[in-house]
Amino acid sequence: MSSSPLEFLARRLSQRAPLSEDDVAAVSSLPHTVRIVHAATYLVREGEPPKPYCALVISGMAFRHKLTVLGARQIVSLHLRGDILDLQHLFLNIADHSVQALTELDVAEIDREALREVALARPAIGQALWIEGLVDASIYREWVLNVGRRDARARIAHILCEIAIRMHAAEIIEAERFQLPMTQEQLGDATGLTSVHVNRTMKALAADGLIEQAGRWISIRDWNGIRREGDFNPLYLHLDQVAPHFGRPLSALFSRRG
Repeated sequence: MSSSPLEFLARRLSQRAPLSEDDVAAVSSLPHTVRIVHAATYLVREGEPPKPYCALVISGMAFRHKLTVLGARQIVSLHLRGDILDLQHLFLNIADHSVQALTELDVAEIDREALREVALARPAIGQALWIEGLVDASIYREWVLNVGRRDARARIAHILCEIAIRMHAAEIIEAERFQLPMTQEQLGDATGLTSVHVNRTMKALAADGLIEQAGRWISIRDWNGIRREGDFNPLYLHLDQVAPHFGRPLSALFSRRG
């Protein structure tokens, strides 16, 4: 990432909509503070007013979730470098879900009111932020399908495919091996499975030669195989508007594939 996280944000938004030099300067000059957020810290809490800033992820991973009245948790999306964590509440008065740090995060806290003003005053920036929100909504729809209509094996395979592709698109990893900073319980909360079922499914995927697991490290051994197993089609990620540099065929991303 650039020495200035706001310059990085300006480049990212320029990939979603054509920004003028003045638009880029307006984004790059937004008031912000860079800070470290410890793992498990809440950045947004359901039922509370949004904080006076929107956090841009510089490094690390976060997740969105909702709780039932009995405390059961459903993780509804993951977020990594370049994602804005509270864009959904930019124009809402009360948060309808929570956002929590999965790992330690470096974030740029962008003044919420200033971001709202620049989005309304500059249509191209507003369009780019709108596309950000639309891509998030597309991911939510895919996650609903994943939990509602795929079996356990496909759910786990699908989420591993998504994480690998998004890490590549964000230029976090270049090889087929990546670190999955999620416990089996958290994977279960993302896929509607128990931690025991997650454990069995991961072992089965490894036994079939689709992945290799060493602690938190996952290696994709057969990309085409795990993609088929997970019913994975990256269309919902809209990579053409999220990471235009991501031009290689998906089958060429991993050196080991079926």
